Amino acid sequence: MDRPRPIYLLIDSSGSMRGEPIQSVNVGLSAMLSALRQDPYALETVHLSIITFDHEVKELLPLQPLESAQVDDIELPRSGATHMGEGLNKVCDCVERDVRTATADQKGDFRPMLFVMTDGAPSDLMDFEAAVQRIKAMKFSDIIALAAGPKAKQEHLKKFATKTVSLKTMDSAGFATYFQWVSASIAASASGQQNGTADDITLPPPPDEVQVVL
Repeated sequence: MDRPRPIYLLIDSSGSMRGEPIQSVNVGLSAMLSALRQDPYALETVHLSIITFDHEVKELLPLQPLESAQVDDIELPRSGATHMGEGLNKVCDCVERDVRTATADQKGDFRPMLFVMTDGAPSDLMDFEAAVQRIKAMKFSDIIALAAGPKAKQEHLKKFATKTVSLKTMDSAGFATYFQWVSASIAASASGQQNGTADDITLPPPPDEVQVVL
């Protein structure tokens, strides 16, 4: 069996995502899964996990092979806090639990990738600052953070992400384009594994709708 490429998605599910934004995210996730299942490299190697955060954190999809992944629609609370710090800590807990490290007897899994998406800012700032240090020590191959919409605070994301991007509009077309790019980025990482360049991946450039934050 090929060494797995663990992919973690951490998605803001706070009340401000209600309506078209979260509907578009749910559609985008479904389309992403369908697209990746058409890619033989991704189907062989990608293991996927989805974690959501609002006033609580939920492991919507525990890490599992792409072929068996079934994603329920994300449901939102009516209102409440945005516990991004708790969400990042949950990702770290899951990586420590799920991702195999190399030993004398076996190769470990490939370094995980993390995609984070939010339309706001962390409410749990003390936990967030501690989680930033922890997530930076986890040796992800890439951490790509999306600031969605005009109220997303890019400066918080830039503290831990290797690449921060922004999406000005939170409509179905914008999220569809974003998830197409996420799918292409995951496929590139899977292809890199097959070509022996798994830890030195050049991700595809984002589309015009997704702006890189410098």
